[in-house]
Amino acid sequence: MAENFRQTEILNIARRKGQVSVDKLAQRFKTSVQTIRKDLTELSDAGQLKRVHGGAILPTGVSNIGYADRRALGAEAKAAIAQRLAEDIPENATLFLNIGTTTEAVARALLNHRNLMVVTNNLNIANILSANQSCEVMVAGGVLRRADGGLTGAMTVQVIRQFKFDIAVIGCSALDPDGDILDFDSNEVTVSQAILERARAAYLVADATKFTRSAPVKIASLREIERLYTDQPPPPETQSLLTDWHTSTILA
Repeated sequence: MAENFRQTEILNIARRKGQVSVDKLAQRFKTSVQTIRKDLTELSDAGQLKRVHGGAILPTGVSNIGYADRRALGAEAKAAIAQRLAEDIPENATLFLNIGTTTEAVARALLNHRNLMVVTNNLNIANILSANQSCEVMVAGGVLRRADGGLTGAMTVQVIRQFKFDIAVIGCSALDPDGDILDFDSNEVTVSQAILERARAAYLVADATKFTRSAPVKIASLREIERLYTDQPPPPETQSLLTDWHTSTILA
């Protein structure tokens, strides 16, 4: 029973933070690192975690994790990233916020901004910003993805192409070491690419767990992004590319 309880708690921590550390888990549960390694191996064998050096991460594949789990995953980091980005958003700006739990955090961080026009294909963002009486909200219509309130498809792209945004703020599912920005849904990727085409400046919001995840569809390269907002320094090889490409890394 003790092992089952501990492993359940380890999974809960991994779902909140995206990754777990052997040393920190050993301290938390007041047990040996060997015991924690055994727990992680068993969870990995069951397909619930993926072992990495020093700990484990949530497994990834060709489909994303559930929306509720994504919203809880790294919630504090997402809120900090969103607040830091909001400091750099001027009032009287035109923005696009795409589908994602981190962009939803950005919307909450913008509730006190004045005279914004925000276009979005995310019904959750529209609902959040409806509380800001000084913000004009426009929803890019399309096919509703019930799982997370996202809108995608040809109609969404058509609406986006009618605008020129001051700033596009996009999220992603994963960041490859070679600088590729990745996602799971090809329809969503098509929309994100249209957003980037119509933006004067593009900002990416991605917590550090995205550096350890993988997804099958490429949105763009980090060379096409002016600023990456994240909560921990990127891996050295990725940071080297960011420096070469003059993409700023902003740490929350």
